[in-house]
Amino acid sequence: MTAWEEPVETTARALAATVRRLQNDVVRARGEARRQAVVDLATGMLAERLDVLPTEASARLALLAREAGVPVLALAADIAGVPDATPEAAQARPGAQPLTAPALAAEPDLQRAADAVLEQTEQALGVLAVAIWQRLPGGALALAAHAGLAAGEAASWSRVPPGVDTPAQYVVGGGADLWPGDPATARPSVGSGTARAVLPLVDKGRRQGAFEVLWPGPAPALGAPQRRQLLALADLCATLLAPVRDPEPPDDLAVLLEGLPTPALLLEPVVRDGQVTDFALLRVNARFDDPLGRPREALEGTSLLETYPLACATGLFERLLRVHRTGVPLPGESVELVLGNGRLALPANTQLAVAPLGGRLLVGWRLETSPSDDDKQVALLRQAQRLARVAGFEESPDDGVISWSDGLRELFGLPPGAAPVPLRHLARYAHPDDEPAVRRLVDTVRQRHRTASGVFRLALPDGTHHYVHVIAEPVLDDGWLLAIRGAYHDVSAQHRTEVALDATQERLADSEHQTAQGEQLALRLQQVILPAAPPPLGAAGLSAAVRYRPAAQRDRVGGDWYDILPLPDERVLLAVGDVAGHGVGAATGMVALRHALRGLALTGAGPGRLLEWANRVALREPGQVTATAVCVVFDPAAGRLCWARAGHLPPIRFGSEGAEVLPLPHGVLLGALEEARYEERTTRLGPGDVLLLYTDGLVERRDRPVEESVDQLVRAAGPPGADLERYLDRLLDLSAADTEDDTCLIAVRVEKTEGTGRVRPTLGADPSG
Repeated sequence: MTAWEEPVETTARALAATVRRLQNDVVRARGEARRQAVVDLATGMLAERLDVLPTEASARLALLAREAGVPVLALAADIAGVPDATPEAAQARPGAQPLTAPALAAEPDLQRAADAVLEQTEQALGVLAVAIWQRLPGGALALAAHAGLAAGEAASWSRVPPGVDTPAQYVVGGGADLWPGDPATARPSVGSGTARAVLPLVDKGRRQGAFEVLWPGPAPALGAPQRRQLLALADLCATLLAPVRDPEPPDDLAVLLEGLPTPALLLEPVVRDGQVTDFALLRVNARFDDPLGRPREALEGTSLLETYPLACATGLFERLLRVHRTGVPLPGESVELVLGNGRLALPANTQLAVAPLGGRLLVGWRLETSPSDDDKQVALLRQAQRLARVAGFEESPDDGVISWSDGLRELFGLPPGAAPVPLRHLARYAHPDDEPAVRRLVDTVRQRHRTASGVFRLALPDGTHHYVHVIAEPVLDDGWLLAIRGAYHDVSAQHRTEVALDATQERLADSEHQTAQGEQLALRLQQVILPAAPPPLGAAGLSAAVRYRPAAQRDRVGGDWYDILPLPDERVLLAVGDVAGHGVGAATGMVALRHALRGLALTGAGPGRLLEWANRVALREPGQVTATAVCVVFDPAAGRLCWARAGHLPPIRFGSEGAEVLPLPHGVLLGALEEARYEERTTRLGPGDVLLLYTDGLVERRDRPVEESVDQLVRAAGPPGADLERYLDRLLDLSAADTEDDTCLIAVRVEKTEGTGRVRPTLGADPSG
């Protein structure tokens, strides 16, 4: 190599490297442009469909991608229907181009997102700076990203301890959204002295941080659209926060709980639509004593709100929710809770401590005042009486003292504190028709000193009635009546159930009778309309057989039909069809279409035109009749076969070379479209050829295509042979259809008249079913 060649080669390599670098830059720029365009397009489509701002649509797109576990670009490509949004394009990183609001959804870097948020809001809203805070385990806050803040100020606020009361700590701790002018925004924070808005960053119901926006001067006036835009940006930033993993719980939670010296529970948050709506009791240790005496096996796996509704309503649920949202433990606190369920209420002072544990809550729960065993028994008895809607009474005939248990005043419709109703006045509160029975009951107990019971209607002040079962027994001492004890049982729900059951049974009997009549009518229509024998065709030169097999179940009797009609011009019309549905409606639709085809065929029109007219008939029939059909017109003199179909299975021709499924001309089912057109096909039938028409009840199976079933059946049945009647019976016997539908068959063979060279049809038929 000469001295001048070496610098030239070096220069060429450098130029080639530069060209490759520039080409790569172009490819990356194009990829980024495509990436941003796809995300922008998907965001615009979401904004239009959901009727939201583009910023809100961008946040929704990012949230959906995170929940689905797919990249934002892949989800955006699916929404926009862009097939070439490849993962390679998703991995292409942008150069120095600024992000638009929709493309921010595809930005995985939180700091870049903060810069983009500031760029978007600086001109539109006059924003000075943006700060994104993230909650750390233990309650501290970290400045995860920022834009517009001085480096020194951001460094001094990089971590906020739990005890510092900042606006961000207020919001993360469960406080309301802060907008410019709210008093809580005056608390110390980064960029002190400026107006600010602080919004929570919520993920799966937990407040994971805060989104803080700062303005340089007085608080701006933010309308509803501007606030919605900031809330959407906060939701978007929440999807970009790197997850802060809580300490993993020990593998053996049972060992952890049993090792605690105090009663404890382990709770799992129940999240619906991104919000915590309940807690599940995962485990309970042996030291926990349920106030209602339920064993731990009956507690584990249950809902906290259902197991302790009163305790949750008196402060328990609120405290648990605050610890779960903020991650700040609740130290031992004396709380007055009401334990119980429904009307069973046991107030108790409770020492409560709550700590987050790997996304769950560890709850220390110790009752400072425990109810006695007698109190528990009384509470359990009251609970049982309330659930069974039973209330007791006792009255002394001598002094008139009456004792009623809880719930009896409510049963009578009396206000709290009202005087009890004596048994001798019970008839006054009964329905007039039941007064004699009530008087007999009271007389049996008071006068005959015998136990008595009965059911009567208790009239309430509002005009309604309770059905009540009363039982009363006398308390005797040497034949003297000392007291009367008894109980009232509200059986209204049982009575209403019995009445509803009787009515339902009557309606069911009527419905079954109507159904049976409808099934019988449909079957009779089929039998009357389908001819038992074909019309005499004289010297037509055809031999034929037909079969109709009804459905296996009467309620499946449908609209299958066939027809053979000699036409005035010596041609022959062959048709089979299947009206959708079953019962009387399908049978009446079949009658209308069959008669319409018979009448229209006399015009001499071809099969395609006949189906067009039949389609108009179906469209104008009551009940929106739809049907499939195949219509064949055969000219015996010329041996010419012309056919058309409306969504039906094709005819099969058996010739000297075996079975052949005829081609499928185009044609939609009858009753589907106005102005439908039906294509015609033609072929020839020679002497000895057999044509088979059939409905889908012969071949339809749920586990295989119809074409495969047709092929298997034809091969299994073999050639038709000389006896068409026996051949159709063989097809029905070998049919593997499993839809239990009715079936129609027509088989026609072309014969040659002896002594002439002319083809003429002769026809015979024997429908069965």
